[in-house]
Amino acid sequence: METNRGEWSSKFGFILAAAGSAIGLGNIWRFPYVVGQNGGAAFVLLYLFFVIIIGLPYMFAEMALGRSTQRNPVGAIEALKPRSPWKLAGYLGLLTAFGILSFYGVIAGWTFGYIFKMLSGKTGGFAGFISDPLLVTFLFALFLAITALIVHGGVARGIERWSKILMPMLFVILLGLVIYAVTLKGAAAGLTFYLKPDLTKITGSTMLAALGQAFFSLSLGMGLMITYGSYVSKKMNMVTSGFSIALFDTVIAIMAGLVIFPALFAMGKSPSAGPTLVFVVLPELFSMMPGGLVVGAFFFLLLSIAALTSTISLLEVPVAYLADERKISRKTTVWAVAFVTFLVGLPSALSQGASGFFTDFGLLPERLASADFLSHVSFLFGDLSLALGAFLISVFVGWVWGARLAADEIQSGSPGFARFRKIWIFMIRFFIPAVIFVILLNLFGIFG
Repeated sequence: METNRGEWSSKFGFILAAAGSAIGLGNIWRFPYVVGQNGGAAFVLLYLFFVIIIGLPYMFAEMALGRSTQRNPVGAIEALKPRSPWKLAGYLGLLTAFGILSFYGVIAGWTFGYIFKMLSGKTGGFAGFISDPLLVTFLFALFLAITALIVHGGVARGIERWSKILMPMLFVILLGLVIYAVTLKGAAAGLTFYLKPDLTKITGSTMLAALGQAFFSLSLGMGLMITYGSYVSKKMNMVTSGFSIALFDTVIAIMAGLVIFPALFAMGKSPSAGPTLVFVVLPELFSMMPGGLVVGAFFFLLLSIAALTSTISLLEVPVAYLADERKISRKTTVWAVAFVTFLVGLPSALSQGASGFFTDFGLLPERLASADFLSHVSFLFGDLSLALGAFLISVFVGWVWGARLAADEIQSGSPGFARFRKIWIFMIRFFIPAVIFVILLNLFGIFG
């Protein structure tokens, strides 16, 4: 039975839900185009390295903070350091999750709309599609409503139950697409680009891009793993759970590349198309292949499922805070937060041509974000506040709560952690905050 607050019914359910939160558009939309822009296999190698040495140790810190206190990001910090300014780091996590959901839901709506666009055979016209105000508003509202329905069900009966359905479904569709892509004529060149590292292509900017992708792809820095960790039983092995989450997340990202690069090279397209790769280049590609429109519809169904497993977790962060700290009914909270998210996200939905004001918003310098409102919000929440939040949480765990107490929490239920305890303490106190600080500086182009 689920307690008033909620708890995962099984370790497997928690792993699927947490992996689902990490697996999103970042893995299937962003990962392939960042790989394409940064030299292929050499970038993939660096990405894997950073997931293991940075992403995982930091994830343990967030999960330990949540499980130790059984609270949301704000409540967790308040429980350990009452009435201290550090609570602001928790509030930043809430704000970040809410801010990301407000624009992420818009892009998720596009992916859902593209399932039907592919089936209709009208694969072009992306600019016209995203500038239709009624269509993008409807798709955004629909995606938020589906997300809210799942979170409304609670932790075990809502999030966990649906993760057990959506995650295997995502894997099966992706596996089918991989088999299809690698058997295309000319796919071998794409596999070479993606899987055979050319170490001469590793530059400082490649390393920073891989570092940023590894960190952000695991859904770290917004208190999400604190929230999910707070529903974890004290007996659960946090270390093996964390490894499983990172493994799921990484395997899905790697598989996405196994779909996209063989298909691109088979059709003679450039791998460095950038953010338009999924919505412009791939639909054109699918339309040229035999049976490609059905394959394309399945690809966008896959993207929609990946986006949904992330929007569920993003909505859960502010919902958990309001239910825990403000004692507001969870079921009321879910719909209230979803509605406010819809209102806050409308400018992003209308900023791709539907509204001149939001399309040419231009408040931030062009080197930080494109002129449209969605790009502004993406930089502020998806990049800046995410990295700042991660920096503050790593300092809080390492120095304020104390790395040794955090290590005790990780070790509880994970006796094997004792062998890596000293290394982890060094990492969370010194290495990880320094690395995240470098990511922060890089966002402002300090390293060119």
